[in-house]
Amino acid sequence: MAGHSKWANIRHRKGAQDSKRGKIFTKIIKEITVAARLGGNDQDSNPRLRKAVSNARSNNMPQDNIIRAIKKGTGELEGIDYEEISYEGYGPNGIAIFIEVITDNKNRTVSELRHILNKNNGNLAEPGSVAWMFERKGEILISEFNGDEEDLLDDIVDSGADDFEKVENDVLVTTDQSELFNSKDALEEKGYSIKSADFIMVPKSTQAVNEEDQEKIINLMETIDNHDDVNQVYSNFLINSNA
Repeated sequence: MAGHSKWANIRHRKGAQDSKRGKIFTKIIKEITVAARLGGNDQDSNPRLRKAVSNARSNNMPQDNIIRAIKKGTGELEGIDYEEISYEGYGPNGIAIFIEVITDNKNRTVSELRHILNKNNGNLAEPGSVAWMFERKGEILISEFNGDEEDLLDDIVDSGADDFEKVENDVLVTTDQSELFNSKDALEEKGYSIKSADFIMVPKSTQAVNEEDQEKIINLMETIDNHDDVNQVYSNFLINSNA
């Protein structure tokens, strides 16, 4: 897939593991709460909430959990006051790292992220330092795909999406951010099982790193991703045996 990095595939596989241990529920609940707080509880007029609720249902989250998260966001129930913040930084070999967090204590979060990066030969950077290296796209996850790839490509093009990549039995479909929901609905109508639809940051170009540095970079990315306040983390590194 044009513009995707090694981390895109690792993040996808890791997402499956996260769902087994329940961390994905925590992320979705935070996202629902923030979406409801910012845009209200009407999913028809609040596309971010509609997306979050759709992802919750795709991950078999109980309806009661969804309703409580929405009510906490709108203030109908007492809840935690979450704040959205983005952080930018660099890792080993000068790779760019873009981190999206949802936190109730930004001072704690930034301190802990700075410590993680410093400990792993990286550093936090000023806002805008690496954001320009990424562009926001839509990403649709089709689960358990076992069909014909040529038919899949035709359906993806018909849906208005841009590209796709197979990861084991799943398919990552990339769209323009404005086409995310239209493409998702079109693919569902064609019978595909949609696991999630979300907005992501895709690197405009990749930073090649040596194969021997792969482990320390992946360990850093996973450590950041495992932080309780981190919603998503993106990078532009690409493993290249000839780098």
